[in-house]
Amino acid sequence: MMLYTGAKALQYLNVPLFTVFKNLTIIAVAYGERFVFKTPVTPLMLSSFFLMVLSSIVGALNDIKFNLQGYTWVIMNCVCTAFYVVVMRKVILTVNFKDFDTVYYNNFLTLGIFVLLSLFTEPWTKFYDFYKHNENSAELMSYISANSVSAISAFAISYTSAWCIRTTSSTTYSMTGALNKLPIAVFSMLWFPDPVSFGAVLAVILGFSAGILYTHAKNVAKRETPVGKQSLPPPATLNTSTSDYGDKDVLASPNRKD
Repeated sequence: MMLYTGAKALQYLNVPLFTVFKNLTIIAVAYGERFVFKTPVTPLMLSSFFLMVLSSIVGALNDIKFNLQGYTWVIMNCVCTAFYVVVMRKVILTVNFKDFDTVYYNNFLTLGIFVLLSLFTEPWTKFYDFYKHNENSAELMSYISANSVSAISAFAISYTSAWCIRTTSSTTYSMTGALNKLPIAVFSMLWFPDPVSFGAVLAVILGFSAGILYTHAKNVAKRETPVGKQSLPPPATLNTSTSDYGDKDVLASPNRKD
């Protein structure tokens, strides 16, 4: 459902607007982890989330258009993504999955669902009628090549996502997913001839600020987390008379060695 609703949302929304809504998933994941893992959501973390959302809004300000179908699909995608990320972390910790195990079962179970969805929703007859002609064979090869690259990239994303969720947290994984768009934006400003706007620069600055604030918030939360009280063993059921052990104070001492 996460993959399907994401594809449907992109059918109706452009990428900048899609990114604005996708970054709202970070907040949903954070509160999902709070419910499942009892992980606290501090005010500093919330501030970093809102900074990231504000960065997306500033960057997509010129692309915002109302589209009810697109908004509906992207909201469903945010809910499905948050549910998927939190539940996957729960399963990884419960079953003790390795990274490849997570990728294998995720993709294997998804395959059957996608085959059914494709058979019922995709125009396979039109696809065949178009590509059976020789003049369209070159385009077919380009299509196969592009899908192959996409499949390899999807496997890499699945594997690294499983590794990240297993070693960190679902919220950190979601925040990293939002932050990884910022270097791409910076490189595109430097390498491509498109004009650099004030809104684009401000969006990048806000995004990096959100990442720095989130890192600071995690460090503060880690420092404030109590280590826990030392658990002492239960008292031994021994005869506490002074005739057997001498001084009662020595027996009562937690540092006494038998």
